[in-house]
Amino acid sequence: MYLECSCCDINQSQWNRLMKGRRKMSYRWLVAHIKKYLPELYHSLGLQFYNPWEDQCYRTPSHYVLTHSAIEFFIHK
Repeated sequence: MYLECSCCDINQSQWNRLMKGRRKMSYRWLVAHIKKYLPELYHSLGLQFYNPWEDQCYRTPSHYVLTHSAIEFFIHK
């Protein structure tokens, strides 16, 4: 599991490809998973604090998509 990119790093066609087949997922589960496997990302994003975008969390066949500070982070499974 690793951070592949954010929506700021890619163009629209790459974003569409990464978001293909997305389904909503549990924000709490994803944050706990990030805390366990990517603790440096957890702390750098301040995931211990309130996130108003927590309802915009997705999974695709190859990625988890965490929305934080209106930026989508694509985390490869």
